Amino acid sequence: MEEKLLVFASGDAEGGGSGFQELAENSRSGILQADIVAVVSNHKNGGVAQKAKKLGIQFHHFSGPFTAEAYQQIWHGFGQPRVALSGWIKFVKGLPVRDVFNIHPAPLPGFGGKDWYGHEVHVRVMEAYRKGEIASSAVCMHFATPIFDDPNALFFKYPVLIRPDDDADSLSERVNKIEHGWQSVITNLVVTRQIRFQEGAVLVPLWYKKMPFCPETCQVHS
Repeated sequence: MEEKLLVFASGDAEGGGSGFQELAENSRSGILQADIVAVVSNHKNGGVAQKAKKLGIQFHHFSGPFTAEAYQQIWHGFGQPRVALSGWIKFVKGLPVRDVFNIHPAPLPGFGGKDWYGHEVHVRVMEAYRKGEIASSAVCMHFATPIFDDPNALFFKYPVLIRPDDDADSLSERVNKIEHGWQSVITNLVVTRQIRFQEGAVLVPLWYKKMPFCPETCQVHS
């Protein structure tokens, strides 16, 4: 029986939701072994809603307040599924850490936290690159703890080399391709519980621990 998955994706009034679309399509191709029960967005008629309609996936508009009680009501209403945050810009409260995970388009630690989302993230990364502080960006995935973009909850960090002629737009495009290529694969490992959060630690299989994109903080489970 496939695991139930609820996706939170903000997008905007005009577009967005490409990560959600990739998850949905890969759930149908078999790459992601999960049943996406619905997608939640804070934009009632935005890009996410439009993509949900085309894909035939239930859409839920969440306008706030973004309290623990409100998140819990939505989560319980859909049967307490696993939760994938794919471009969701609001802070999640009140849900079990083991069930909620996020994808972030910049290196963690150092380039995350409150207000670190959207195109501005890549602008800040490029500023750091031009100062000689970093040589690459990254695509990261982590469990959603009470700490914004918690680096200790990381389970995926894929470096994206910054080219000398890059700007925020070109870097964003390349990071986005990496996100789309890997999000469903790694999400599948989470929903099948090969990657999990337990007693404050991220646990992964031995083979995964050997992968270059596995953060050092991950521990091997039996």
